[in-house]
Amino acid sequence: MHSFAHHHHESGELTAGKTRGLIMNWGWRYDLMVWFSDALLFRGRLKHLRAKTIELAQLHSGDAVLDVGCGTGTLAIMAKERVGATGRVCGIDPGPQQIARARSKVTGPNRAIDFQIGVIEQLAFADASFDAVTSTMMMHHLPDDLKRQGLAEILRVLKPGGRLVIADFKRPEHETSQSIQSNQSKKFGAGEMGLQDLSVLVQETGFSHIETGDIPLPHLPGIPGAGFVEARKS
Repeated sequence: MHSFAHHHHESGELTAGKTRGLIMNWGWRYDLMVWFSDALLFRGRLKHLRAKTIELAQLHSGDAVLDVGCGTGTLAIMAKERVGATGRVCGIDPGPQQIARARSKVTGPNRAIDFQIGVIEQLAFADASFDAVTSTMMMHHLPDDLKRQGLAEILRVLKPGGRLVIADFKRPEHETSQSIQSNQSKKFGAGEMGLQDLSVLVQETGFSHIETGDIPLPHLPGIPGAGFVEARKS
């Protein structure tokens, strides 16, 4: 089993969650990298992807939301703005610097967000805890068996009728791009599945009302397109 939730040294320093998935642990450097990537490579499409994820999640005032693989908290903060003071937002990530950075961004009681170290394959929440679960650009970091485990955990913590929205890279269509992505996946221990395969896994896990769509990205060597899978817990 994989450990999860809050990890501390005796000094109080956060330590990483244990997982076989790729851990991004760059803190403020991650925010800088994302900003440059979106400005120079993706031409603002990553910002659009986050906004689309929030739109598809259909968040309402008072909702409870979990962002899985929350990174430095950007999407969770957007979700909190939607659900308001009466809503609850939690974000988990295995990277301690990501969580520390996310916590540093949140100020004021009305923006309170529960950021904690955790892994998708063992969520530290009770059954039927959330109205919506989101995940952006994270699933491709996971070996394929952890994707299955993670989806089962998401189904468990969602309330009946709860909504799941996953935004991620698609599997490349061109042979050269497929080779580049496959080599990168093997290098980092990630799986071979793209977003197209995730929709099948989501259905096999037991979700219903499954829909998919594209989120166009600029055409760059080795960079596939992106899209989303949305579904509900029956």
